[in-house]
Amino acid sequence: MKSLTIKELMVPLSEYATVPVGSTLFDAIQALEKAQEEFDRTKYRHRAILILDHDKRVIGKLTQMDVLWALEPRGKDLKDIDELNRFGFSHQFVRALKKERRMESEPLKALCTKAAQLKVEDFMQATTEGECVDEETSLDMAIHQLVLGNHLALLVTRGKDIVGILRMTDVFAAVFHTMKECELNP
Repeated sequence: MKSLTIKELMVPLSEYATVPVGSTLFDAIQALEKAQEEFDRTKYRHRAILILDHDKRVIGKLTQMDVLWALEPRGKDLKDIDELNRFGFSHQFVRALKKERRMESEPLKALCTKAAQLKVEDFMQATTEGECVDEETSLDMAIHQLVLGNHLALLVTRGKDIVGILRMTDVFAAVFHTMKECELNP
């Protein structure tokens, strides 16, 4: 049975959706769509966009959830609604107020039009040391890091540079195939 390495499972940065800092959410979504079209169809699709600084170094990622979060209404009245929890109002009551506020907001098309112009850095998640893994790290240690950190992906490093992304879907597929091989060839 062949032992897989992180280098073999990762998606190289060159194949992943990236945009420079200062890009709009629309630019990011276009980059994601382009990367998905060009990516090997036998693999799982990308679910995030990596944000690059002016030196083309990864400084954060924008997930599909982050883009959807950009559509949510914001403002003082929503913060005031959140404060109601502190005064003993039930979660159901607070959720109902938020739902009512959401229904009073603009239609989806208008929300999308506004969100498309927002900057990625306002919604991206900055990279943290806990979500980076050296390309020479063993796969079992990467699995440990994914599980304990509750990450969907890890950024793969070579020295100080991020060179790829190790996605949980690819790790899961490798684990599944290893289990299958072990069952068929005990």
